[in-house]
Amino acid sequence: MAATAELFEEPFVADEYIERLAWRTPGGGSKGGAETFDPKRLLEQFVNHIEELKMIDERIQRKVEKLEHQCQKEAKEFARKVQELQKSNQIAFQHFQELDEHISYVATKVCHLGDQLEGVNTPRQRAVEAQKLMTYFNEFLDGNLQSDVFNNSEKIKEAADIIQKLHLIAQELPFDRFAEVKSKIASKYHDLEHQLIQEFTSAQRRGEISRMREVAAVLLHFKGYSHCVDVYINQCQEGAYMRNDIFEDSALLCQRVNKEVGDIFSNPEIILAKLIQNIFEIKIQNFVKEHLEECRKSDAEQYLKNLYDLYTRTTSLSGKLMEFNLGTDKQTFLSKLIKSIFITYLENYIDVEIGYLKSRSSVILQRYYDSKNHQKRPIGSGGIQDLKERIRQRTNLPLGPSIETHGETFLAQEVVVNLLQETKHAFERCHKLSDPSDLPKNAFRIFSILVDYLCIEHIDYALEIGLAAIPSPDSRNANLYFLDVVHQANTIFHLFDKQFNDHLMPLVSSSPKLTECLQKKKEIIEQMEVKLDTGIDRSADSISVHIRR
Repeated sequence: MAATAELFEEPFVADEYIERLAWRTPGGGSKGGAETFDPKRLLEQFVNHIEELKMIDERIQRKVEKLEHQCQKEAKEFARKVQELQKSNQIAFQHFQELDEHISYVATKVCHLGDQLEGVNTPRQRAVEAQKLMTYFNEFLDGNLQSDVFNNSEKIKEAADIIQKLHLIAQELPFDRFAEVKSKIASKYHDLEHQLIQEFTSAQRRGEISRMREVAAVLLHFKGYSHCVDVYINQCQEGAYMRNDIFEDSALLCQRVNKEVGDIFSNPEIILAKLIQNIFEIKIQNFVKEHLEECRKSDAEQYLKNLYDLYTRTTSLSGKLMEFNLGTDKQTFLSKLIKSIFITYLENYIDVEIGYLKSRSSVILQRYYDSKNHQKRPIGSGGIQDLKERIRQRTNLPLGPSIETHGETFLAQEVVVNLLQETKHAFERCHKLSDPSDLPKNAFRIFSILVDYLCIEHIDYALEIGLAAIPSPDSRNANLYFLDVVHQANTIFHLFDKQFNDHLMPLVSSSPKLTECLQKKKEIIEQMEVKLDTGIDRSADSISVHIRR
């Protein structure tokens, strides 16, 4: 059996097991071994070993059956114990429910008893408080304040509560009988109110937030609470405007106050809104007035630049303040503050803009023609000029004497760039400063000025000069002068068209003014194209005649 146990060592492989068994059997080795091979003996050994394995298998099987029976028995016992535990748990749960019902019953009784005690205690407390107030009222009636609460500065909070209640009571008393005592109570009321405001002011200067909170809570029931708020707003602005940028200083001040106002007042959003209102209506309004009034009548360009810059910075400050809690409709609140500052300047803004743009455009053109020593020729208008234009378009004949330009096209990109730059600034200011309902109309007025000075006074005038300078077909001279005019006019109009798309279209795209702008642009294009076509045809005819000759 010992040998067999050794043969069953892990890992078990049947072939190796047979081989080991054969080597252990005398005469079971190979024929070439030291011992003679005996097959009968080996067979006998195998038969005996098989019988032994069968016995081992039977013993193991009986042991397995015994263990299975024992396992089944223990499983039944375990199931029985689980059932008993479930019954015990159910009984415990029932006891818990009964206990919970008893607790609820007791709690109901306690609450009822508490209500009864409160019903008894509340009138008692009111009676005690009324008795104390009557005692303090008698002291005012006698004119001798002996109570420690009125003579101890450390009990100012308690004294304030008492005097506030006495003040309310005194207002209900008839004046003829209690005029003197009412006057004394009112005097003490104002004295304590003044002391509390002084204490609040001192605490703010010392930076004692907790003391400020205590005093503000007491003053909340006094008439002077608003004065306490005013003191806080004025003091927190002391030393806040140290830089040259009042808008950045205001934003930093509001951020600082927003962090501490909630620790001081019970209604921080109202206090912060009042601070912002004070900043807008005093600081910013005075700053805006100072920078606009001095140049409003003397320098339109500087006035418009300052107005645009100040309005932009004010709206930017308003955007920063939107992150604070200022009440329910903070956007409307801030919009009204901005409107109150700029309303007098925005009402007639577009008139100032139009007047300045006309004047500036005229100066730019006149300066250019003066630099060329050129006196602008009057371009006729009305019925005769229209008749000449129709005749010229139909016959392609020159009407009027030819002029000598010495190769000057009277078109300059620097002039165009200056006009477009001024108009671009006007569009930007118009977008920012115009009321949304007036924006398309104002933008169209600016566009009309650009058309008048750039397209008519400059490009169209140059085309008229160019047409008049084209030699007649019977002239012996021929040149390509008008083609230079065409080239420069085309380049300039591309710049005009780019500004139309980039700066005007966004302002009028969602309004009926878009149709008017497109129609006006179409008319001016057609007018110029007719003159360009006429000039090119006449130049080609002149060159053809010259080549034939």
